[in-house]
Amino acid sequence: MADVTRRIANWDVKFNVERVKSVLDEKRAAMLEHYVDAMVKLASMENKVKQLLDAAGVIDINYVWYIDFARQLYRLNRTREMSGDSFALASDILLEKWVARGMIREVLASIRSQVFGSPEVPA
Repeated sequence: MADVTRRIANWDVKFNVERVKSVLDEKRAAMLEHYVDAMVKLASMENKVKQLLDAAGVIDINYVWYIDFARQLYRLNRTREMSGDSFALASDILLEKWVARGMIREVLASIRSQVFGSPEVPA
């Protein structure tokens, strides 16, 4: 039981509410700026995808699936910082996954190329 008591005591020392609040208060402005920047980029990407889907004649109810595909590409491109051949290969795998789920290959490929600038992977 000594180990359990020590663990609880260590957790209690680390989890000082005032200390956590002061750290968050210091970081809040930068965190908010980062969040706003990320949301602006995400919304811009989603609007481009919606315009492309509208031009392709995709039924509104299916927008969700294509936007999910685009969000996955966005996550690879922005948060994992993939680019070039690595991004092209990963985007090709995602494209095949969404084709297998019933989405139209040409629409997915146009999202990949027109919104993210990723070329088709050569055979």
